[in-house]
Amino acid sequence: MILEKLKEFLKLEASGGIILFVAGIFAMIIANTHYSNYYENFLNTPVVFSFGTFELAKPFYLWINDGLMAIFFFLIGLELKREFLAGELSEPSKVVLPVVAAIGGMLVPAAIYAYINWGNEEAIRGWAIPSATDIAFALGVLALLGSRVPVALKVFLATLAIIDDMGAIIIIAIFYTHDLSIVSLIVALVAITVLYSMNKRNVLSIAPYLFVGLIFWVAVLKSGVHATLAGVITALFIPYRKQKPGHTLTLLERLEHDLHPSVSYAILPLFAFANSGVSLSGVTFDSLLHPVPLGIALGLFVGKQVGVMLFSWVTIRFGFAKLPTDSNWLQLYGVSILCGIGFTMSLFIGTLAFDPSSANNIDPRLGILIGSILSGVIGYLLLKKAI
Repeated sequence: MILEKLKEFLKLEASGGIILFVAGIFAMIIANTHYSNYYENFLNTPVVFSFGTFELAKPFYLWINDGLMAIFFFLIGLELKREFLAGELSEPSKVVLPVVAAIGGMLVPAAIYAYINWGNEEAIRGWAIPSATDIAFALGVLALLGSRVPVALKVFLATLAIIDDMGAIIIIAIFYTHDLSIVSLIVALVAITVLYSMNKRNVLSIAPYLFVGLIFWVAVLKSGVHATLAGVITALFIPYRKQKPGHTLTLLERLEHDLHPSVSYAILPLFAFANSGVSLSGVTFDSLLHPVPLGIALGLFVGKQVGVMLFSWVTIRFGFAKLPTDSNWLQLYGVSILCGIGFTMSLFIGTLAFDPSSANNIDPRLGILIGSILSGVIGYLLLKKAI
């Protein structure tokens, strides 16, 4: 009976977002009880991998952020490639509106955050945090409204979120890379060359790609470039071809299908659990007005909806695109608000922007949670009325 109910739950579109939410809330509860020391000790447990003189030693939470999240970005890379080759991103006419809306949804939140934190050299590093959209959460909230949501509106949000992820990947590569190691970069370049060669030689076994991809990940990890980028780049070399004539899915589609459950139901919830444990001890109204959490919360809740809606309106008003089929302006506005659910991606960029061990102790998580919760609740209520 319980097993059947679990299977039914996992079939729900919103299940991934619900599990993410529960993991985040669970972390916050633990972080604010007398079990908080166990939580911190668990995350800071040293995990060491060594082979001869080679050694990788990191606390457990960094293995989650640098290692498991590379698998998440690998899945994003697979989705991006499929969408460009055969999905929504392969049709230019359908891409214009979500592309322009995504650009607005990244620029306006970043501008709001930068305006509030201008002049603070350390705080300004978080400018990209409110620019992100959590695709799992946003689509999960939309799925709670059921079949009443126009299909074209779901496609618009999914495409916008994918493009948003592309923007986040570019931002990470350009602005959060430091202390480059030339030797490691050379190894990474060799790995890319091997991946390219395997793709061109029509290698259709996944094992060689994963083996070279692992070497590539270690090289990137040691190079100073964030290791999750290795996941995206490796995914781009996975062939979009069927392994055998009788197969209905390509190698890329099969891998995407196989990875999706573990990413949605294990990796992302574990990441949320490891990064959402915000202690509310000593939090006052003044804490909410600190420029960093204030800039993030306003960027997500105000900046996202203004950027997405304004850029969408201009694009449609001047005839470059049309409203998603069977939808209206109020529904589009509701989706624009949902784009302010930053959560996973915002938390991830926050871990890159601010060092937890810094003397200034800048913690972006409070702003992320407030902005994301407001966007999710208000967006859901507005869409429920509009649909």
